[in-house]
Amino acid sequence: MSATPHVVAIVPCHNEEGAIAKVVSDLHATIPGIDVYVYDNCSTDRTAQVAERAGAHVRHETEKGKGNVVRRAFADLDADVYLLIDGDDTYDVADAPGMIDTLLAGPYDHVLGVRKQVSETAYRSGHASGNKFFNSMVSFAFRREVSDMLSGYRVFSRRFVKSFPALSREFEIETELTIHAVNERVPQTEVQVGFRDRAEGTESKLRTYHDGFRILRIFSQLLFHERPFLITSIFSGILAALGLVFGLPVVVEYFQTGMVPRFPTAFLASALFILAGVFLLMGVLLNGQVKMRREASRLFYLRLPAPPFGAKSPRSSRLTDHTTTEDVA
Repeated sequence: MSATPHVVAIVPCHNEEGAIAKVVSDLHATIPGIDVYVYDNCSTDRTAQVAERAGAHVRHETEKGKGNVVRRAFADLDADVYLLIDGDDTYDVADAPGMIDTLLAGPYDHVLGVRKQVSETAYRSGHASGNKFFNSMVSFAFRREVSDMLSGYRVFSRRFVKSFPALSREFEIETELTIHAVNERVPQTEVQVGFRDRAEGTESKLRTYHDGFRILRIFSQLLFHERPFLITSIFSGILAALGLVFGLPVVVEYFQTGMVPRFPTAFLASALFILAGVFLLMGVLLNGQVKMRREASRLFYLRLPAPPFGAKSPRSSRLTDHTTTEDVA
């Protein structure tokens, strides 16, 4: 492996003609030697042509959705470090070298760019509160603090990318990336990044409530997929509590009178307790399957090399060389 790691930027785009040229130019200027791959995702404007003129490698993903783009890019591209950034110029590209250096200094497998608003209008109405809500849910369910799970600005190692299943289709991909990282307990950290308004004349593709419900749905699916015992034990506890509510008066009455006059209530309480046991047993069995799947996933992850520890990003390497030359002179 070379002293300077190979870095690629993945830039998903849908109708970003007005912003993509600046994103590509900034990436080339900030990280010399980086390969910028713009994935045109069913654009109806000149996004692809503008990106190509700016110096990007342009590829086309005909399945609409950011998740489909990430899935395709992770499969296609081979590098030491992967930078994921949106093509709308809302993220500060100047933070990218620091994120890359942080990944390599760990070494980490995932560096999350936590958005810090440069302007008060950078977040759309409802997005900030929704983001906090989902952050709290993930932090509680997976017992790992997450500050900005919906951020689209991230840096990954090769072993993270090649061991990530990428099942999501649209904007819920950030949720899947976050849950994969916290659930697999890969080494990761967070870095604050600048976040600003979209370029003038461009329009956001996010739909607050529609995308929020999609994220909630994928979160629920992943939670049951990764923490089945938690879900089934909650249902088991609710059913057992209802069984006590209906059954305890019947038991008390039996001990007082020696009779069970309310047979339907007694049968209902018994059925609720049986269902509680079934849910609990199902959770135990599913949890065993999850453990085996995690072991297999972990072994595959360990087959891939770690990021080059102590290496520097191309930008940092160039600055170091330049400083050394001046000192010698």
